[in-house]
Amino acid sequence: MSFVEELRWRGMLQDIMPGTEELLNKENVSGYIGFDPTGDSLHVGHLTQIMTLIHFQNAGHKPVALVGGATGMIGDPSFKSAERNLLDEATLQHNVASLKSQLAKFLHFGDGETDAKMVNNYDWFKDFKFLDFIRDVGKLITVNYMMAKDSVKKRLEGDSGLSFTEFTYQLIQGYDFYYLWKHHDCKVQMGGSDQWGNIVTGSEMIRRQDQGTAYAITTQLIKKADGQKFGKTESGAVWLDPKKTSPYKFYQFWLNTTDDDAKNWIKIFTLKTKEEIDAIITEHDAAPHTRAVQKALARDITIRTHSERDYETALKTSEFLFGNGSLEFLTELTHDSVLEVFDGVPQFEIDRGQLTPGINILDFLAVNTSVFPSKGEARKMLQGGGVAINKEKINNMELTIDTTHLINDKYIVAQRGKKNYFLVFVK
Repeated sequence: MSFVEELRWRGMLQDIMPGTEELLNKENVSGYIGFDPTGDSLHVGHLTQIMTLIHFQNAGHKPVALVGGATGMIGDPSFKSAERNLLDEATLQHNVASLKSQLAKFLHFGDGETDAKMVNNYDWFKDFKFLDFIRDVGKLITVNYMMAKDSVKKRLEGDSGLSFTEFTYQLIQGYDFYYLWKHHDCKVQMGGSDQWGNIVTGSEMIRRQDQGTAYAITTQLIKKADGQKFGKTESGAVWLDPKKTSPYKFYQFWLNTTDDDAKNWIKIFTLKTKEEIDAIITEHDAAPHTRAVQKALARDITIRTHSERDYETALKTSEFLFGNGSLEFLTELTHDSVLEVFDGVPQFEIDRGQLTPGINILDFLAVNTSVFPSKGEARKMLQGGGVAINKEKINNMELTIDTTHLINDKYIVAQRGKKNYFLVFVK
């Protein structure tokens, strides 16, 4: 399948400039996508563009990832309701380095014909003098042309207006395309559909300055089936950085998608073939409760973003919290990772000195911790078989809890009923 055909059947293609598909079918082409380094991590909202570059590379073309060290100092106003806070240079350079390392997990970088390349527009803007820019670049695009863009119109009609700083953004991004076209033979720029106006500004600049021809492709903006914004949860964005969003939470984000969303997203966020996806959907439809599509999607994107080991840990965590999985996986985790797994679960600390001589189970549950509000309620639940320590049911009122019950010499997991967990750790 050609690159454009691949995007089309996966439901990713939005707009394509005339002649683009013919060019890509005729020769190997360099094409780029820009990433805005306003933070030190990409999030799942960037994955559509990352997957676009992966398909571009797999089709035999050369992907160029532009990290906007210069444009990040301004912030893209496209369809934003207000101006962004401007970042200082040191913060931006840190963010640029972080994004580079993340992109390297998805694309094959190197010096070969189809190896990915990374560029930073700060490199060609840092010595560009203001007077030179407005003389050489500003003259190429009229204000009328810039004002006609929907992204500009929306901001001018809004309450916050549009600063001159933001107004120049499309000139700067347009010049990026011109610079990469001239110096890196980049004939195609790709991006989300909200970038169409900025992209065609670049192709127009190339035409007016050097009578050259450049091309454009945009992908659809991903939304949930219910119209809500993709990539947002109650706790905020879902990040690719495991320090910001743990692999377990990342896995759960994909696992908890609706059937309709999962069937769309498995085409967009995995490299599975049409035949593989059709087979998974058929399996899912025969037994929807098994969530075959969600599991396949979550597995694939978790491994691609993190690692096979992180996926296995996320799977074992899910099996433990929502099924009959064992606690052995905790022995492989750092303390911070354990706390992440039990995020939202009540947690208690006990001094090792208290635990060493042993604590009666009733005292442990109702005095040293607050698993139960009273010994009476703890006794009643124990008699009914509703208490477990480290996943083992307890009905012995005389049981002594001591250091032999510690997992990883640090944790005890108490369970009240089927789904109420409590984490106890020694200090």
